Amino acid sequence: MLKRENYLSRIRGFYDSDLIKILVGIRRCGKSVILNQIIDEIKEKGVSNDHIIWINFEYIEYENLKNYKELNKYIKEKIKDENKYYIFLDEIQKVDKFEEVVNSIRASIKNVSIFITGSNSKLLSQELSTVLSGRYVLFNIYPLSYKEFVKLTSKDSKDEKTFWNFVKWGGLPNRCEFELEINIKDYLHSVFDSIILRDVVDRLGLKDTLLFNLLLQYIVDTTGREFSAENVINFLKQEGKSISTETLYIYLDALCKALIIKKIYRYDIHRKTILKTLNKYYMTDLGIAQIKNNNFEINKGFAIENVIYNELLIRGYDVFIGKTKNGEIDFIATKEDKKEYYQVSYLLSDDKVIEREFGAFDNVLDDYPKYVLSLDRKDFSKNGIVHKNIIDWLLGE
Repeated sequence: MLKRENYLSRIRGFYDSDLIKILVGIRRCGKSVILNQIIDEIKEKGVSNDHIIWINFEYIEYENLKNYKELNKYIKEKIKDENKYYIFLDEIQKVDKFEEVVNSIRASIKNVSIFITGSNSKLLSQELSTVLSGRYVLFNIYPLSYKEFVKLTSKDSKDEKTFWNFVKWGGLPNRCEFELEINIKDYLHSVFDSIILRDVVDRLGLKDTLLFNLLLQYIVDTTGREFSAENVINFLKQEGKSISTETLYIYLDALCKALIIKKIYRYDIHRKTILKTLNKYYMTDLGIAQIKNNNFEINKGFAIENVIYNELLIRGYDVFIGKTKNGEIDFIATKEDKKEYYQVSYLLSDDKVIEREFGAFDNVLDDYPKYVLSLDRKDFSKNGIVHKNIIDWLLGE
């Protein structure tokens, strides 16, 4: 089993904290595995099984505990003494008013450490923030990084076939069990259908899954490009679907809340402000993009851009598109006091492409690191701008 040290190293310092540990990520990205690895580490410290309370709300034997009062009663009856108890609630969003249960237990019982996971952004909602204000710490869990993918599969990390396999089929861990494309597709379809049915249609009480599919198809086909509501509406009209701008944004919000897509905002480098318009969308997992792709082949340039965006998120950065006076920079990545700029290109195929990618930084006058990433093996670094091979960068720290 792959130990997801990138996440465990961040969570360990909170194992005994009374802050509620929240792990949020798309379905089947590996949250339950991380919970089990935390449990193993806690047991290694000498904690006995009767002081570990674990409930997975996808298991039918816990169906009755989806009633928040029953859940509260069940947990409190398990706590028998003053020693520390560790509570693990997997896929907690299935419990109505779960935030009230979690807050009640945290407030009324002092010897507990609570971990919860969820597969949609209900765990990021305003209600949760209000009820638990300042009493939780959040960890975003993502599908496998490229480095994790090659560790899990034992594939040759430097082989471009391995890289393109990752780009095409994404990083959901269970898809790595299959070698045949038909099996991978079937698995990814089942994951996607469960997300749509459970986290979108049921949550919003909607019936028109075809509209969601068409909308997602459009997002996949235009990944990394400036979003236009007017263009989407026209596309849907051509497909025989009529939709208002208001409904369109409700559906987009639903896809974001199901963690299928992510919105990225622009940052005006000159004015140092975040812009709420002209945003873009990227896929949380490119395997889902592949099964929803309208074309035979994905656009390799935008797919690679998506991989870099996801990797920056995995590394803990906040990511924006950079707006300059005369153009844009693919990504600005910030973390604590760090800032880095990134241009991403499939290949630096000629002088014109090289000038375009390196020239994007001409109006950026600060001294923060600037990178151009491509699949070229030759080093094109110049003028203080570092060029790196994408695969080498993904395998780095």
